[in-house]
Amino acid sequence: MSGDIELLNTTLAATRAADRAALIAYLPAGFPTVDGGIEAVKAVIAGGADIVEIGLPHSDPVLDGPVIQTADDIALRGGVRIADVMRTVREAHEATGVPILVMTYWNPIDRYGVERFTAELAEAGGAGCILPDLPVQESALWREHAEKHGLATVFVVAPSSQDARLATITAAGSGFVYAASLMGVTGTRASVGAQAQDLVGRTRATTDLPVCVGLGVSNAAQAAEVAGFADGVIVGSAFVKAMLDAPDEAAGLAAVRSLAGELAEGVRKR
Repeated sequence: MSGDIELLNTTLAATRAADRAALIAYLPAGFPTVDGGIEAVKAVIAGGADIVEIGLPHSDPVLDGPVIQTADDIALRGGVRIADVMRTVREAHEATGVPILVMTYWNPIDRYGVERFTAELAEAGGAGCILPDLPVQESALWREHAEKHGLATVFVVAPSSQDARLATITAAGSGFVYAASLMGVTGTRASVGAQAQDLVGRTRATTDLPVCVGLGVSNAAQAAEVAGFADGVIVGSAFVKAMLDAPDEAAGLAAVRSLAGELAEGVRKR
């Protein structure tokens, strides 16, 4: 069975045709529980998210700040496994028809087996993977299997990336390019900063792939700002924080749906 890279491509093409940025939500699998995590994904999509990234919880998430680390710890202590990540992708996609990617560090895939992981993700209806710590020069095996199974390979670029390096990264990627708005880890911030706009401009000079910005966006005003220069606005920590701060799961689901609605309005007001 083939993965859903084409759905991802057509979704991003449709938001561009509508003259707006896509809203991309991130939530970790297994948080607060596997079932609760699936319902959270459905809630952010109901609120207005166009695309969702499912985080594969990791014990040492080098790109993630304390909010997502806390959620990952809850998921891992709850016993989450890769099978639960695949189930989250499958059930969320089947219920909504929205493109679903997995964001994961390389070690779990390496241990699980690249062919097994890509085949199962495609069978679950996944659209691709975001791989923040896989060097492009070491990605040939992954890209071979991802292409075979119809999955996007999304690489992360940073403000420190030199132009020649950007060209190497974007030439190897597919789906979209994940532009980290700043040097640092995920988390909500008062300002997204001018670095992001410069990075998007330099990245676009190397590729026709959509360029989506993450790290730091937490409210409608920031979403509108980033939507003014990016093809997609990626929000993670703000959704996770809303779940963590809620008194119970039902309140958490309501909170993430409401936040998604505000952010969806923001990307339309650029």
